[in-house]
This record gives sequence, C-alpha cells and structure tokens, in this order.
Amino acid sequence: MRALTWHGNNDVRVDTHPDPEIMNPKDAILKVTSTAICGSDLHLYDGVIPGLKSGDILGHEFMGEVVETGPKSTLRKGQRVVVPFTISCGQCFFCQNQLFSACDNTNPVEKQDASEKLYGHAMGSAFGYSHLTGGYAGGQAEYVRVPFSDVGPIVIPDGMDDDEVLFLSDILPTGWMAAENAQIEPGDTVAVWGAGPVGLFAVQCAMIMGAEQVICIDHYPRRLELAQKFGAKIINFEETHVREALMEMTGGLGPDAVIDAVGMEAHGFVVDNVLDLVKQKIAPGADRGHALRQALLACRKGGRVSVPGVYGGMLDKWPLGAMMEKGLQIRGGQTHVQKYTQDLLRRIQEGQIDTTFLISHRLPLEKAAEGYKNFHDQQNEWTKVVLKPGMAS
Repeated sequence: MRALTWHGNNDVRVDTHPDPEIMNPKDAILKVTSTAICGSDLHLYDGVIPGLKSGDILGHEFMGEVVETGPKSTLRKGQRVVVPFTISCGQCFFCQNQLFSACDNTNPVEKQDASEKLYGHAMGSAFGYSHLTGGYAGGQAEYVRVPFSDVGPIVIPDGMDDDEVLFLSDILPTGWMAAENAQIEPGDTVAVWGAGPVGLFAVQCAMIMGAEQVICIDHYPRRLELAQKFGAKIINFEETHVREALMEMTGGLGPDAVIDAVGMEAHGFVVDNVLDLVKQKIAPGADRGHALRQALLACRKGGRVSVPGVYGGMLDKWPLGAMMEKGLQIRGGQTHVQKYTQDLLRRIQEGQIDTTFLISHRLPLEKAAEGYKNFHDQQNEWTKVVLKPGMAS
C-alpha cells in the first residue's frame, strides 16, 4: 500500500509499505477513504515532539470502509466508520471512567519508559504519532489496522458524506471538550486563543453551550473571518494589545473562561516568545507557551482555563503566581474522543454543528507532502487539508 511517512524534520514522503494485517482478535482493517492533516501533525513535521522514527506512518484523523475483521471485532465488512485518534481498551480504570485518552492497556510495555520519565506515568496511545504514545501506524495511508475496534470506531449512517463526519476523529470532539472544560455558563464571556481547526470548533461549541460573548484571538485574517461566521468577536494580535482589548470588552473584569487552542508553537513578538523559539529549535521538549501565559494573565479572578492545545515538554516562565493568586481552575488533556462521538454525530445530523466549513483543500494521498508544506507555510489560506487515497493524482 501507499502511505505518508516521516523521514525527519520537514521531510515527509509517500512510500510503499506492506499492507496491514490482523494481529489481535479485536483488530479491524480499514480501507481509508478520507484522512486529514491535523495541526498536531505539524508539531511532528517541525520535529518538536520527540519519539518519531524514520519511516513511521503518520495520521490520526481518518475514516474508511471495513474490509477485514478479527473474530472479536464488533464491526462488519462494508461498514463505514470514523476512528477516534485515541486507542482505548474500554476495560481499564480510565476507560471505565470515560477517560479514554488515558487508557492503561494500549501503550506497549516496551514503549512506556520514555513517557514515564517525561510525564510521571505512561501515556495513552494514539494513531500515527510519537512512540511515546504507542508507536502505532497512522491513517494517512490506503489501509490501516485499527486495534480494539470494538471500542473506538463509530459507524456512520448511510447518506452522510465523509466531509460531514471525518472530524469526529479528533478536532470536533477536541473543540467540544475544550468548551466543556471551560465550564461555560449562560452569560459567560469566553476568549479563545487560536483560530485554527480546534479553536474554530471551540468557538462554535462555546456558542452552542450558551456563552454570551466569544472572543477569538489570532492573526490570520481568513481564520478570524471564519470565527466571525459563528458570532465571535475577533482580536488580531498583530494589530491590537490583547489583554487591554479583553479588559475593555469585559468591563475591566477579564474573560470568565479562556481556551488555549494554540499549544507549543505559539506565535508572538515579545522577548519571552523569541527565547522560547530559540530553545525549541535547539532542543525538542522546550515548548513555546506565549499564548498560554497570555491567557492566564487575561483570565478574570476565579476564572477557568481550558488547554486543548498540545504541549509535549517543559515550559519556562509559567505564571504560577497568577494562577494561585487569582484562584484559577485549569483543565487540559488529550481528548476522550469516544465519550463524545455519539452526541456530536447527532448534533451534526440535526444541523446544530457545521463541520464542512473548515475544509479548504482536498488532495490525493500522493500529494500529501505538498499538503503538509502548504498547511504549514500558508495557514491563512490552507485552513484544513483532507487527503483522499482514492482520488486520482
């Protein structure tokens, strides 16, 4: 089969690999029909997430048709399914408590030492990401093996297009959980840093949850226009002092809740951010946390901080004093996708949530490297790239 593989920083290629095979009774094999490039994939592309090996197959946002199943899979051949990016057993303490991304049983024992040293515990598993999260082959390929297929995949009803449901794999549940972690109440003002895919879904979800005012902060004009489509007010951080603007827009209080949908590669022009950039280039694991610092300082006293943005290492100049003195509540984490998919599928079917607005480009799998480069370099125009393995080059 053909698959998109990582060969080093800013070097991804479509290569030929052996077709995946059933390895465990709960496995299923999917013929991939759609797979997307995620903002988190760009952290791999830039080499700021450790734990990749040359030849690893990338991709954690995908869906397709079931073509083979193990004897204990609950799927059937011919079904169309979306697969959560988190690989979860469904039986451990964490899965039983709907903390699916923290699954204790899916990260192979031989791969747990590195994440235990870095984070204090072995991490859960994900498709097509670092060996810190299991080292599983990803879905930017013609075929993919899906472990624990009795737990993760969601069967898609007939008549729904891939574009409507593909983002159930990651970014839509991530945006929803980001808003949920912000504990939004009717009348709240919510500020969202980042108008990328997760930030835009967080904006939409915050409005659905009853926020009175949602403010989106970014510097890409087209992405800010998309945020406005859902009723958000916008701040271009290249043109406006963000904290001053937020204080003015909230009567001097600050937002009730803030969402950092940017993560470890935040942009900015302050000295701290420049120093973070230098450290990140020298040593992966030194995160750029300008957006998170700004969010913590802007949030009102007693407010809530939600962090869906990916961080992989250590962060300097963490404003611990602001967190403590202002009494902020902070929640983050990889998304517990399986917890949300059925409800979000219903909301898509009922027209409550728009998913297709985000897609700017559709490319054949063979042009995946081109998609990565443009999604990385032209983020104003390339808001979301969907790769189609069956599309002619």
